[in-house]
Amino acid sequence: MRGHQGMLIVMRFLKLKGPFCRRCGIAAHRKMTGDSLWQGWWGIASLIINPITMVANLFQRAKVNRLAEPLPGAPGTPADPGRTLFARPVILGLLLPVAIVGGLFYFLHDDPGFADAGDCVHASGSELFPDVSIVDCGSADANYEVIARLDDTTDTSGCDRFATTAAAYRAESGHTKYVLCLSARNEN
Repeated sequence: MRGHQGMLIVMRFLKLKGPFCRRCGIAAHRKMTGDSLWQGWWGIASLIINPITMVANLFQRAKVNRLAEPLPGAPGTPADPGRTLFARPVILGLLLPVAIVGGLFYFLHDDPGFADAGDCVHASGSELFPDVSIVDCGSADANYEVIARLDDTTDTSGCDRFATTAAAYRAESGHTKYVLCLSARNEN
């Protein structure tokens, strides 16, 4: 059985070897997977590694299910598997990646870096410090429509080939640079 702990920058890979009887194997699976459900998401790489760990545990669990039950009178006491994972509070750990992805979408869905031709934007601010965000085309805030996106450049002269260009928005962040050619939306 495997487990994973993400700790923002570093991470731990856990491994529990046995021989197991069926009950002990089920208990180990539930413990390792349950701990990974709430401890395994806390790092960027862990968001990818933790699901892989849990899927690998499913294959191990299939092997454990084929093991024999402990024999009566055998030395040692078999472990109590306890409640299933779905009956434990740790199952709420599955909500963590959903919350992270949802939060990223919420904060980035209006980022002009994701705009493409046909999208509408709201532009405000000054020419030196523009504030541009993607909005719904049916919104009253939609004052421009993206008629073209020019990647890998910050030269706005490429927008001159479009007759309806009213403005251009250029951005550069790290290795990403682009220009949005914008046409004014008709006010109703």
